[in-house]
Amino acid sequence: MDEHTPQAQRPARDPDAPHALPLRRRDFLRGAAGLAFASTTAASPVSPAASTAYAPGFFTAAEWAFVQAAVDRLIPADGNGPGAVEAGVPVFLDKQMQLPYGHGAYWYMQGPYHPDAPPTLGYQMRLAPRELYRAGIAAIDRAAHAAHGKPFAALDAGARDAMLTLADTAALGQDTALAAAFFGLLLRNTREGYFADPMYGGNRGMAAWKMIGFPGARADFTDWIDQQGRPYPFGPVAIDGSRERA
Repeated sequence: MDEHTPQAQRPARDPDAPHALPLRRRDFLRGAAGLAFASTTAASPVSPAASTAYAPGFFTAAEWAFVQAAVDRLIPADGNGPGAVEAGVPVFLDKQMQLPYGHGAYWYMQGPYHPDAPPTLGYQMRLAPRELYRAGIAAIDRAAHAAHGKPFAALDAGARDAMLTLADTAALGQDTALAAAFFGLLLRNTREGYFADPMYGGNRGMAAWKMIGFPGARADFTDWIDQQGRPYPFGPVAIDGSRERA
């Protein structure tokens, strides 16, 4: 997803398909209904080394801490592959917020605005993606302070899951509509960053592609068309030509 790639339809949550906890990591990554907070064990505030060398150009320090803590719960590291933080998803998100996508270039941003309309009618707010991120992070942090006396990023894993679930299920008090819209966008963008070409900041080392056996930007598969049932034997190739061995 870059400045030349149209964005999918605005985030809209199906009220008849609530997310359930916990689900299997692979179900989540395949886009199945349900939010995969894959681990319910306690954890200290997120500070993985994977994204610390990157200086965010859009997110403030507090927002950057939130983003890392949130995506770490959406796709935590496990035996199948790296988590979202290790894969560089926070970097992907920060870069997207600085591109035309972040400014709403691919969304219909004209009125009228009806934030209380049913979710089936799609996104109804006046906020561009970068504005929705900023407002949504602030809303969840306010709720975290009210409930726990500390920001979201300082909570343990169980408390973070609970806060994200409140946002997802439109139960975050006065910021309900805002938080639900933000959570839907964050969930979608986290998946996109995890599986995007590494040139966009996420999928570091093409680890997500290797995990699912995706060959990336290889141009020719004709020799393998008839090899049904056999795994593709070569590692993925990125758009810039870099490659990883299987």
